[in-house]
Amino acid sequence: MTSVLVVAGEASGDRAAAPVVARLVARGVDVFGMGGRAMLAAGADLVARLEDTTAVGVGEVARRAFSIASARTKIELEARRRKPAAALLVDYTEFNTTVARTLKPRGVRVLWYVAPQIWAWRPGRASSLAKIVDRVAVILPFEEALWRAHGVDARYVGHPALEDAPRPRTESREKLGLTQLARAVAILPGSRPHEVRRLLTPMLEAYEIVRRDHASLDARLMVASSLDPGTRAWAQEQARSRHIGVTAVDATRGAYEHLAAFDAALCASGTASLEAALAGATPIVAYRVGLATELIVRPLITTPHIALPNVLLGRRAFPELLQRKVRTSQLVRALESALGKERSAMVAACAELLPLFGDRRRASFEVAAMLEPWL
Repeated sequence: MTSVLVVAGEASGDRAAAPVVARLVARGVDVFGMGGRAMLAAGADLVARLEDTTAVGVGEVARRAFSIASARTKIELEARRRKPAAALLVDYTEFNTTVARTLKPRGVRVLWYVAPQIWAWRPGRASSLAKIVDRVAVILPFEEALWRAHGVDARYVGHPALEDAPRPRTESREKLGLTQLARAVAILPGSRPHEVRRLLTPMLEAYEIVRRDHASLDARLMVASSLDPGTRAWAQEQARSRHIGVTAVDATRGAYEHLAAFDAALCASGTASLEAALAGATPIVAYRVGLATELIVRPLITTPHIALPNVLLGRRAFPELLQRKVRTSQLVRALESALGKERSAMVAACAELLPLFGDRRRASFEVAAMLEPWL
């Protein structure tokens, strides 16, 4: 039986890989590797779980070094045993770069899905990656030309979020128990434990302050399935102690299925900010890392925008609060603007995004087709 190795080390990558895995399994391919609940539900044999290795930043990675090294060893041993014809490596750059280096010399064809953001920082990674992968599937429309300019066989496949539309606003509000006519705020503090513990408290505090000035305003904390039990329980208690409802995010569809229910979203930088904007929930984007990570990364950043919607639009259409700006007072001002005087402009900016992706709406089909010649 033909085997394919799939490695996704984060919740967004797990969701992006899952429909590709389902397509491969349906045609009799043995899929194994690393992922989460979405890949498991799609039929992958997981030899390592992303929940054990999720980490970003120097300090966080150091603390989880053993789990990461263990996952890498398991993947390496299983790849030697099953001898996959191809590998699909999804995002998770540092880890997957190491995996790719071990596969290429053994003749395993490598497709990288969700390319490193060389337009944001460390563009030199493109040349290094070109030596260890066969093809790259990119999810942002401008990335194909950028990677091809570095000599990489890249193809734009569309964004994974576009494969499934969010639930209609009325239906989603009913499912979440939100009042149909009230304004509502989604609270999306991230899918990694350190993100949630750094961002959730100021987000909840900001919402509480804004709620005092609005006759009808509701919110839901969206809890990622990739969080460890301790972080999940802590986040739920923080929200419930403030009488804020909690929704467990489905591992396969993510928060996107519910985001049309909301008028604004307090969210961690990443996929969630783009999904919120595509659903019409104007994003207020926040992100904070440890001091050591900031000192290393800040000099390497080459983009004026961090939030994906702003990157695509080429302007600061939505608020970005980074590092020491992630304070309750700053979040309050941004949320009040998103619900008030800036709302019309932000809603209009949300509507500009979808046409930028063109007609690509089946990323998993495109990625599976790119793997097909190697199987």
